[in-house]
Amino acid sequence: MSSAPVTGPAKPGGPLKIALAYCTCFLLWGSTWSVVKVGLEDLPPLRFVGIRMLVAGLALLPFARARGASLGSRTGWNIAGLGLLQIALPFGLLFVGQQWIPSSWAALLFSTFPMWLLLVGRVMMPEQRLTGRKLLAAGLGVAGVLVLQHSGLGALEVSGRVLLGCLLCLTSVAVISVANVLAKKHMGHVPAHVLVFGQTFSSALPLLALSFLLEAGQPMNWSTRSVLAVLYLALCGTVLTYQCLYWLLPRISLAALGAMALLDTLVAVVLGVVFLDEPLTLSLLLGGALILGGAAIANLIPADERPRPDATATGEANAR
Repeated sequence: MSSAPVTGPAKPGGPLKIALAYCTCFLLWGSTWSVVKVGLEDLPPLRFVGIRMLVAGLALLPFARARGASLGSRTGWNIAGLGLLQIALPFGLLFVGQQWIPSSWAALLFSTFPMWLLLVGRVMMPEQRLTGRKLLAAGLGVAGVLVLQHSGLGALEVSGRVLLGCLLCLTSVAVISVANVLAKKHMGHVPAHVLVFGQTFSSALPLLALSFLLEAGQPMNWSTRSVLAVLYLALCGTVLTYQCLYWLLPRISLAALGAMALLDTLVAVVLGVVFLDEPLTLSLLLGGALILGGAAIANLIPADERPRPDATATGEANAR
């Protein structure tokens, strides 16, 4: 990325607005796991996610045109490249991988996101130190997801396809982590709706091209449920959530960002209890408590982790 990095302090935003945007992200993303599984029953995975992103991009086109023209072609290419990392590659891997593994496995693998985010952030943003509090928050969250999903983890016989599905999902998480760190570091000057439009539209084209190459013989069934799945994922699970995410990035820490992946898993399980009559078990209560505890710790970490001026001066004096 060649855009100027965000070097200023965390951007202002009232606590209520930050909390609302944060909750919007993990609540809506928590509902998408089951919707993806429903859509995959009727649509090939690459075509499914490609159409989802195309619909999202078209929905944002009228709002993005005026603001996007002033950013310049260089920033436009950077946004498109980030879209491949943030959406096209990881979503393609995730949708393909979810064909061969249950949602519980996919959720557990995705729960490693905060760990990946901390490691990638430490490498790419030196001010993002690995502290005990960050590691504790991420560890509690992953442990919570493991407790939540433990009953479903042993219900599938391991095979070559299952292992491949796990590898694809895990790779998608690592790629998304890199994309989020790049967005936090370089894209703070780009309006959220322009960023989401550029990423969804630029990712839709390669996903659909790959679909026509690799899924030409696979059937498509445009049932009512598949149409509703595409619209829900495009408008609620992409347009709304990603705009909230990019507005939040300069205002929250990477640890708080990572906690979203844990909270949306908890939401998915709770929705199963409420709407699908799944049992309310001790595992749900204990796992939920661990996830909420990790998320609470993560959200107490400040967004701006640059060294204080006095600390920097002291360090330079000692170096001399």
